[in-house]
Amino acid sequence: MTPDDSDALVRLAHGALAPARVERLVGQHGSVAGAVRAITSGFGDVSEVIRRAVGVSADVRAEQLAEAGIRFLVPDRWGGAADEQALWERIGRFPGGPRWLFARGHWPDLPTVAIVGTRTCTSYGEGLAEEYGAAASEAGWLVVSGMARGIDGAAHRGALRSGGPTAAVLGSGVDVVYPRRHRGLYSEILEVGSVLSEYPPGTRPDGWRFPTRNRIISALADVVLVVEAGETGGALITARVALEQGVPVFATPGDVDRVVSVGTNRLIRDGAFPVFDADDLSEVLGLIVPFATGVGVRDDR
Repeated sequence: MTPDDSDALVRLAHGALAPARVERLVGQHGSVAGAVRAITSGFGDVSEVIRRAVGVSADVRAEQLAEAGIRFLVPDRWGGAADEQALWERIGRFPGGPRWLFARGHWPDLPTVAIVGTRTCTSYGEGLAEEYGAAASEAGWLVVSGMARGIDGAAHRGALRSGGPTAAVLGSGVDVVYPRRHRGLYSEILEVGSVLSEYPPGTRPDGWRFPTRNRIISALADVVLVVEAGETGGALITARVALEQGVPVFATPGDVDRVVSVGTNRLIRDGAFPVFDADDLSEVLGLIVPFATGVGVRDDR
């Protein structure tokens, strides 16, 4: 990747555009640099706010990111840190991934389980998600989720409780903690793992950004586990993308008359594997051959 390519990427990334729109602009103008030139020249059908954001020089952006302790990660960059290379090796397995990521912390190169579910979970589901996070961590796996309230937050807490690393993929900038109640959790995650986003610093957690981030959670995972989910929602998007990618999907069955069990029960009906408790998850993880190169994986698989 040439310096000009890198400069254009960091400038376009600060536009906070939807990923699909980025791809349309790049396709229309032939390259990332072409898209940047079009936007800054008054073309590209974007708002003045976006035009100004993309117009800021890459050098200024680099200084701002360094001051905030945020890394701008792109694939195929010479001299990238080892954790950065491991991250892109995972994401590069599947089409449709992000062109860049903003990151705080470091990415542990471990086998990865995504534990996701609804924000409006039951206390039972929340407790189970925490137990799952702890069990995965104790088995040497990295727990990745979305740091949302409910199942996501519980999974992160379980991993932290067991002293293991965990990573969060946000639907906002990596410097925007959402929900606010998770400020403490955010700080704990950064001590042992990473916080990632394809959106630039300062980006608000607008609702439309969350479904697109779920494809990143799926791409990072060797296994996806859905704990509780309603008929629709981000957890089901993550699971369906994982199934399309060939990533094993597991789900916890629930009472048929509970709204939060509709999604998981349907996933199992459609081919997801049932997981009943933390011991069950530990056994399942012992049978998975992960993408990572054996780091943190038990030898008795």
